[in-house]
Amino acid sequence: MDLQDGLGQRALEKAGLLAEFQALSRPEGQAMRILDTDGTVLRDWRPRPDERANPEIDRGQLRDLLLGPLDVQWGRGVTEVVPGSRDGVLVRCADGRQETFDLVVGADGAWSRVRPAVSPATPQYTGVTLVETSLDDVDTRHPGLARLIGDGSVAVYGVNRAIVAQRNSGGHVKVYAQYRAPLDPHTASDRHTGPHTRADQGTDDVEAVRSRVLALFDGWASPVLDLFRHGTAFAHRPLHVLPESHTWAHVPGVTLLGDAAHLMPPLGAGANLAMLEGAELAESVAAATGPEELDEAVRAFEEQMWARAGRWATIHDGRSGTPREPGPLPSPRRLRRGPAFLTAEREGVVLSAAGRPVRRTRRRPADGGFARVRGPWTSTARCRGVPSAPKALRRRRVARAPARTPRPSRPPLPASRRRPFPPGDPIRRCPARPFRGRPRAE
Repeated sequence: MDLQDGLGQRALEKAGLLAEFQALSRPEGQAMRILDTDGTVLRDWRPRPDERANPEIDRGQLRDLLLGPLDVQWGRGVTEVVPGSRDGVLVRCADGRQETFDLVVGADGAWSRVRPAVSPATPQYTGVTLVETSLDDVDTRHPGLARLIGDGSVAVYGVNRAIVAQRNSGGHVKVYAQYRAPLDPHTASDRHTGPHTRADQGTDDVEAVRSRVLALFDGWASPVLDLFRHGTAFAHRPLHVLPESHTWAHVPGVTLLGDAAHLMPPLGAGANLAMLEGAELAESVAAATGPEELDEAVRAFEEQMWARAGRWATIHDGRSGTPREPGPLPSPRRLRRGPAFLTAEREGVVLSAAGRPVRRTRRRPADGGFARVRGPWTSTARCRGVPSAPKALRRRRVARAPARTPRPSRPPLPASRRRPFPPGDPIRRCPARPFRGRPRAE
């Protein structure tokens, strides 16, 4: 995962762990390569040697760094949180024991057991499902795939489908297939890969999931599909989110942070927000001198958290808990330094040889038709923004529109020939002066 400079790294700085994080992080992991479904390289960005905006770190390493000398009681799952008791907030555990606390912080993720104490909201399925697999010792066992992935990540985008592979430390690679599918695996078995599948469930189950995933991406470049042909285990992960404007009435002694408070798609902000919120809440709690000051500090923290999370939820446009019309799949990670360099005929974006957007056209079918863009009439057919192949940009056909002849001036019409505008006409065109603009392209 990547820790952003103003979010996750700021939280580590507050905790005095930034130097240790920098020793463990991998700045080269910020590299991003984007391919077309046929394997054409559309974008290959590599960070500068001093780039520290979003360095990568393995989740296990980050967890060990944050735990440090803390005393954690593992295996005590929480089943219920009951606020409002005389002695504080009552917490019931799965082992039958229960305790009371002055403040309970629900940082227990998407399916939080603390959230029902403050909010009735539940995560809703986005319509997008991930199938995860992994590769070990990729540099030795699969050198071709190692070159394809590079030092960071590689992403391949299609229509309502995507494949993303991300390098971790030690030659380990996480691979994700992302596609739209119904939540119930039995409603459309030909579009769904079925339940969670592990390596210990048998080779038949693993091969069945592998074949379904390969069928979903049939026709894509073979090196891309090799990421799944060599996968050893598969996990089925439907994506859920909370509503974009999720808030709750303040409950004394209970609060939420992270995915428990604002569950979003995995686009690079969830863990960063949770870490910063945890650091800010810790500072607020440490500064409180009594129960009343503690309650006011928690209330102020919630207001600040809601405002920040709302802005990020707006950035992740269209991934709220309310189902919407299917559209292009989002990237599982935030694409840095520029837009997703998709084909121009799909998105209507004309790209320069350096991979930068020049102008935006109207969306046209890739049939050789023309689209009007700020004067010239530019063809969007077969125009791809491929930095490694600038010749592809020369396929654009530009035809200047014929020059317009100046219209001779007319004397004003006499009052006897003037016609009044029709009553209620919203356009209010004058029949005596017809429209002489340039016709639209068909």
